[in-house]
Formats: sequence, structure tokens, C-alpha cells
Amino acid sequence: MKRENTGARRVERTRAKQGAPDGLVIVDKPAGFTSHDVVAKMRGMARTRRVGHAGTLDPMATGVLVLGIERATKLLGHLALTEKEYVGTIRLGQTSVTDDAEGEITASKAAHGLDRAAIDAGVATLTGEIMQVPSKVSAIKIDGKRSYARVRKGEDVEIPARPVTVSSFVVYSAEETEAEDGTPVTDLLVSVECSSGTYIRALARDLGEALGVGGHLTALRRTRVGPYKLDRARTLEQLQESVDDEAGGGLPVMPIGEAAAAAFPRWDVTVDQARLLTNGVRIPMPRFDGAAGRPAAAYAPDGTFLALLENQGGRAKSLAVFAP
Repeated sequence: MKRENTGARRVERTRAKQGAPDGLVIVDKPAGFTSHDVVAKMRGMARTRRVGHAGTLDPMATGVLVLGIERATKLLGHLALTEKEYVGTIRLGQTSVTDDAEGEITASKAAHGLDRAAIDAGVATLTGEIMQVPSKVSAIKIDGKRSYARVRKGEDVEIPARPVTVSSFVVYSAEETEAEDGTPVTDLLVSVECSSGTYIRALARDLGEALGVGGHLTALRRTRVGPYKLDRARTLEQLQESVDDEAGGGLPVMPIGEAAAAAFPRWDVTVDQARLLTNGVRIPMPRFDGAAGRPAAAYAPDGTFLALLENQGGRAKSLAVFAP
């Protein structure tokens, strides 16, 4: 009896996998979920283990999380390198061990009456190409171990600064209020456009330090990852409803070809070029304006997405092949 049940489960998994969708799903991640939690949920909805994400979001954060299913997982590493956009709240007057609201408050200082010109000047120093020290409680590896794991063991971790680009850092409002412990604080509503690898909570920390009152991030919502915005995102509840609605067509996915065309320069090739590319031949490849260092997506004359390519010495090198 035990063997029969095991076999039935194997058949069910096989059938589910054969019917798994193939493409991207743009999720509006809820607060309290890790990116891995969302991936686990999507594996259940899509009925496949082959699900990944293009860049993590902290549990506190909400907003755009790009998931790839089946063959689309081969796009994720390249999508993760694209620019991201956020809106959030920075609290000036308190410092936390994690640089955000999830960590214990380690220092407080009254932060009412701050000069707006001083705030703007601090923001200006954190805009453009800067060197940023990530939060100590982060997933960055130091000597082979995650920084957050070392901190939890009581180790004093030093993370080297690394270059990031903050294309835009805007303060929309500054509201004086009180923290739960009664500390007079100022909450800034901000938006940030930045390169991959930029820590918004580190910007909050550094702005507070520059102003001499300390700071940390209390809310964060990612509104864009590359070309994928919140208007394409769906909550986990909405996605589950689509899966459960047999008449609704199932899980809404963005086809791989459409996803690649939105994120990368498009190269329409001839029939002969398509044949050579799918056979691994490095044919001459044009350079695309404004796309220095970025891959290009190659399409056959019939619109089939063939491969993601990089220009290496004027010739096409395949990064991932998607041709049937």
C-alpha cells in the first residue's frame, strides 16, 4: 500500500510539472514574508520546483518581486542586475541594529527642528556614484559566512564599502512625530532609484549619521525592478484566486519572449542567423545604443525568442538559449 501511494504521488508530480507555466510572475510581496517564502508559495501554485526570484526583498519590505518559472529562471540572474525603484520612510532620531524597524533600537536623540536645507544637503551626498557600507545584518558573505549569521553569534563584523549608484534620492515630506519610547523624531517620505545591490536601509542609516541624530528605515515598498512595475504585480491572494478559477486561465504569467523584450535590447535576426546562433556559432553582433554592457535578446523572423546574448569582441556569445 505504501508503494502504491508513493507511485501515485510521483505520477501527480510528473503531470503537474508537465503543465507548469513558463515565464515571469510579478508579485506584490506582502510584509512579513521572505523572498524564499514567496518562492515556496509560487512552487505550490505553479506545481513545479523550478521557481526562482530576481533579487531579494527584506521581510519588512513590500512590492515588486520578480519570479521566474521553469525556463524563465535562466533570465533571473540578468534581470537582478537592473535598476530598482523604491518609496519608503526614514526615521531620523533613532538608530537600530539592523538599520531598519525590524531591529532593536540602539540609540535615540531628539530630532525635531531639523533644517530642511541640511537634510537636502545630506541627501545630495548620498546621490550619484557612491561608496556604501551594507548593513551588518545582511546576507553578504564575509569569509564564506553570511554577515547576519556572524552578528547573531556576537561577532564584530566589518563589511567593506562597495560602489553603488543612486540615480535619484528625493525627500517628499518631513513630519515631526514621536517614537514609541517618546523620542521626538522626524519621518521622511522618500523615493529612491538605484542600482542593484544598493541598501535603502543603509541610506537611512548614513543620512541619520550625517545629520548627527541617527536614522533607520521604518517602511519600504519596491515599485519597480527594471521595466517591471507595480501595475503588473499581483498579490499572492490574487494569484491563488487565478489558480483556483478553472475558467480564468490559471496562473497569469508573462511569456519569456515578452519579458525579455521589455528588459533587454531586441535583436531581430534572419533565418540563417537564427540557425547559427542556436547551434552556438558566434556570429557578428551589432552594438545597441544605450545598452553598453547589457545583454541583448535575439528573436527569429517568426518572433520566437531564441537567446540572451552578450557582445564579446563584436561577436555574439550566448548567455542563455531559449530556442525550442
